[in-house]
Amino acid sequence: MKITEYKKQYDVPQITAPAHSAADASYKRAAGMFDWVQSVVVAIVVLTAVFTFVLRPVQVVGDSMLPTLTTGDWLLLSAFDSNPEHGEIIVSTQPNRTSSGEPVIKRVIATAGQTVDIDFARGTVTVDGTVLNEPYIKDLTHRSFDVDFPLIVPEGTVFVMGDNRNDSLDSRTTRIGFIDEKYILGSVKMRIFPFESIKYRTGTEE
Repeated sequence: MKITEYKKQYDVPQITAPAHSAADASYKRAAGMFDWVQSVVVAIVVLTAVFTFVLRPVQVVGDSMLPTLTTGDWLLLSAFDSNPEHGEIIVSTQPNRTSSGEPVIKRVIATAGQTVDIDFARGTVTVDGTVLNEPYIKDLTHRSFDVDFPLIVPEGTVFVMGDNRNDSLDSRTTRIGFIDEKYILGSVKMRIFPFESIKYRTGTEE
């Protein structure tokens, strides 16, 4: 007996997949949309956390960091740099010290325990007996304020100056003074705007 004849004689049932209903299709579309929305929400939460606790965008206002930074530049800060090093650009609040109460953006010149001296006649800055090579400044450091030199940077603080040395309120004046490390918001890692001048920026490279 041939197989085809056997099937006809005993009427072997054929197994077929059940047809999908319109409700099933709608459910799958809804589930797919939910997964997409969930992914977007998770991405937004992660980005918000990153830009709140890890990286922080800030905008430059003022000319104290010329020629390195100009008004309107947008920078990306790393909030995890709790121990800034010489040459890094930082953003810091300085409660009860700055007249406006606004954050300041300056370059770290010396850290805790280091001795800073400035020869205003020659315009040179010395740290621990070594004259700094400062290719990033606009002019030599001729302007003095009410802080006497030489001085030793206290523990838990840093000594900062703007790159536009003759038009910058910084650690040379008691209006700013030493920057307490606990008030440092972060160090500059990158300039992100204007787009044509996007540049990784840290240390003293120019």
